Amino acid sequence: MPDLSIRLADFDILIHARHEYVVHQCKDYLTPVPLTEETADLIVEASSEELAEEKRKNPPHMQESYMESICIYRAICRELPLLGGMLLHSAVISDGTYGYAFTANSGVGKTTHVKLWQKAFGDEISIVNGDKPIIRKKDGTWYAYGTPWCGKEGWNINTSVPLAGICFLRRGETNAIAPFSTESAVADIMPQLLIPEDPQALMATLDMLDGILTEIPLYELFCTISEEAARIARAAMTPAP
Repeated sequence: MPDLSIRLADFDILIHARHEYVVHQCKDYLTPVPLTEETADLIVEASSEELAEEKRKNPPHMQESYMESICIYRAICRELPLLGGMLLHSAVISDGTYGYAFTANSGVGKTTHVKLWQKAFGDEISIVNGDKPIIRKKDGTWYAYGTPWCGKEGWNINTSVPLAGICFLRRGETNAIAPFSTESAVADIMPQLLIPEDPQALMATLDMLDGILTEIPLYELFCTISEEAARIARAAMTPAP
């Protein structure tokens, strides 16, 4: 199978893939010109050992092509910190000017909250990525980037948006949003990251995390399943003119 050349978060990535699934998945992120090992910023593949471990962890009916895709994105995210980017498990919504990242542990209601934004604002907003965007700082500004790895809803756009805030979601009986301190956010954000084993990549991750938590506004949102939750979140997180 031919190599796959994609541009992700403004990085050129050459993928050695076994299956067509990854080619189809990344069709909106292909580079205009195929990459070589000399022109790529990053070269990745799913090793036989990683694929075997993924098979061990998943049920027998899981397709190998899908598991290969998981391994490939994990390999990308392990190396990205050395280039200046990192995965933040979150959903990123764009209002056309700014991006807003919503993060929470699985089951809290991240997808539900995104759907509330869709109901409340319709075509005024778009979903850059529903689950696994890349965050990086470029020319002094933090951006969120869409990726083809985006959760079961398939929400992703090959674009970037300046990140105006990160919101930590909580279930609540009423809707309330407030600034969230850096100190409090550390424990909540760590489970949403991929922590590399490589010492240099780990240090790069921690350096970026420090910048994210001190330079991007942080919020805590207690919310119900109502459009009001989306409206108060947008009102609080939108930067002043």
